[in-house]
Amino acid sequence: MLSDKVRIFSGSSNPALAQRISEQLDIPLGAIKISRFKSGEVYVHYEETIRNCDVFLVQSLSHPVNEYFVELLVMIDAAKRASARTINIIMPYYGYARQERKAAPREPISAKMVADVLTTVGATRVLTIDLHAPAIQGFFNIPVDHMTALDLISAYLKEKNIKNPVVVSPDAGRASTAEKLANALDTSFAIMIKKRSAHNESSITHVIGDVAGQTPIIIEDMIDTGGTIINVVESLKEHGAEDVIVCATHPLFSGDAITRLDHPSIKEIIVTDTIALPETTPDRFTVLSVAQLLAEATKIIIDGGSISVLFQTKGV
Repeated sequence: MLSDKVRIFSGSSNPALAQRISEQLDIPLGAIKISRFKSGEVYVHYEETIRNCDVFLVQSLSHPVNEYFVELLVMIDAAKRASARTINIIMPYYGYARQERKAAPREPISAKMVADVLTTVGATRVLTIDLHAPAIQGFFNIPVDHMTALDLISAYLKEKNIKNPVVVSPDAGRASTAEKLANALDTSFAIMIKKRSAHNESSITHVIGDVAGQTPIIIEDMIDTGGTIINVVESLKEHGAEDVIVCATHPLFSGDAITRLDHPSIKEIIVTDTIALPETTPDRFTVLSVAQLLAEATKIIIDGGSISVLFQTKGV
């Protein structure tokens, strides 16, 4: 039985996921008013007492990322001024995570900036899933619980009994994740080598590993415009692979990505609900829910214990 001092509130980015988390915890979503002034400024009012409560705020930094980020900051500030005991951020998707280092002179490290601002405003803990760079945890001076959807995805794939599977990393940066998924599925993996010419633009230069006659399973942390995925799919087909299964935790799906990904050489696209999707998507899209994972992690945060018991795929 969770404490009656626990409150869960949803921001505007993904209320459906927040509702599913609250149902898993058997705690109703808290009443909160979020609105905008004519000028666009955010207004937040908690419509129930949260004094001395452990408050959990559910907000993904998806599109429009800046709008949702400022909204979250105002929610945190309002909770702090209402004397919440702790302010825990359930952020399934951590925006700005791709800007975690300086790749060129005079660039920002925006992922660190986000961490600094969240902490300064008053967040006391962050719960997130599949950061683009796990080292982002070190940007915080408050606890960060970093979950993964890899177990959820691998369990789904195991049930499909895929013929001749091979796990494919779309670039060297995802090789470790591809290896973990390959081990979970007891199969081999391959790596694509790509050249990035600009943001959201890349081309495949080499394929390391045997994919001919096999069913590739591409594993990514996120899909943005879909351009890289389509390049990978078409390169795999050129190397003799069968139709492809694409897996990713975060379905950003910017612009016309959903239309672009409805590709004849893609058998299925498996994503999670860390980001809200349109009510209707093509049949080849499968959405797995992370609500139970986040709810179980929340219980552990409240009651105490080790988050690691939720990891089946070791080394995450």
